[in-house]
Amino acid sequence: MFAWISLAIALVFPTVHLLFFAKDRSPGNMGRVYLCWLLPLSVGVGGFWAFVGHAMKSDDVARSIGWAAGNPFQLEVAAANLAFGVLGVLCLKFRDHFWTATILGYGIFLEGAGVVHIHEIMKSGNWSINNAGPILFADILMPVFLLALLWLSKYGRRAEQDHRESGV
Repeated sequence: MFAWISLAIALVFPTVHLLFFAKDRSPGNMGRVYLCWLLPLSVGVGGFWAFVGHAMKSDDVARSIGWAAGNPFQLEVAAANLAFGVLGVLCLKFRDHFWTATILGYGIFLEGAGVVHIHEIMKSGNWSINNAGPILFADILMPVFLLALLWLSKYGRRAEQDHRESGV
């Protein structure tokens, strides 16, 4: 639930900013504004939240995924989430290629998790809420969304520069 709240905040605030306060509503700037919120909140804070769950409530989280409690994989997943939490928050300070690396790494992690969830559904009929519920869609769609925003911010920036240079 917390991940969905942080995602909602990370979408509402940049939307309000762009609608009411931004002078630059170019595609490139829109992509940058959304990433400025999504990376620290959804990737950063969301990563820390997932770390806490997998590290401190690991048996409860395992059961909610439909897996046996007591498996040490939870601590490995916790460490990965902590790493992405740190990277997401550091996106406040570092931009450009750092954003690209963060999005690619996070995206690979989530897509891999999505594949495991789908495999568990097909192999074991595991329809547990945190295996086949909203988390499955987030694992698949969030990386695509972040990559699209990254592309928009980079492509939009290039298009803006070309437009200025051509004088059109």
